[in-house]
Amino acid sequence: MPLAANPFRLLVFDWDGTLMDSIGPIVACAQATIRELELGELPEETIRGTVGLGLRETIEILSPGCDDALFGKILEGYRKHWHSAYRDMPMLFEGVDGMLRGLADEGYLLAVATGKSRRGLDYALEQTGLGEVFQATRTADEAFSKPHPQMLLDILDELGVSPCEAVMIGDTTYDLEMARSARTHAVGVCSGGHGREELLRLEPLACLDQVVDLGTWLAEQAATVTA
Repeated sequence: MPLAANPFRLLVFDWDGTLMDSIGPIVACAQATIRELELGELPEETIRGTVGLGLRETIEILSPGCDDALFGKILEGYRKHWHSAYRDMPMLFEGVDGMLRGLADEGYLLAVATGKSRRGLDYALEQTGLGEVFQATRTADEAFSKPHPQMLLDILDELGVSPCEAVMIGDTTYDLEMARSARTHAVGVCSGGHGREELLRLEPLACLDQVVDLGTWLAEQAATVTA
């Protein structure tokens, strides 16, 4: 479908739980860190609900009221476990590489707005070979954490795209709240941290079972416009 027929120019993707199947390893890494520091046990669902936030915001939810010393220990422990045991476990969801390259070939601008650190995202882009696909990326150590709109606003400004021409695609309410604050469109994906009912409460344009369904959805939007 020609891009000119589509109302959208820019597609901004979350990373963990949207493009990459990384929720399980993130939860396991957080649990290993918490156990090592003898901070008790946290349910998997609690940790899953924080994926997408920056590390500082995540730690404040998982260990409320922790002082700077404890924050530093948790951060150091998480990074140690992640780099030694979990970093290479996550894989792209099936079909994501081809989907992204196909959308780029159609002329869409592609970007990433993620709760990962710059170091973490750069490693993931190198690991997957997708660095060349994205025209802009923002991480949680370069801007306020989701759901604050700064990451998305920075990307819009960098690429010269108006909010009405952009779609944020993500698996959490943080992604959809960020899109709402930035006045862009949003599409939910039911493959990660938050369930369909949670996502639908924020009224995204669509709530897809998996991100690889995005191409079909975009084609349907273009067909509606040209009908």
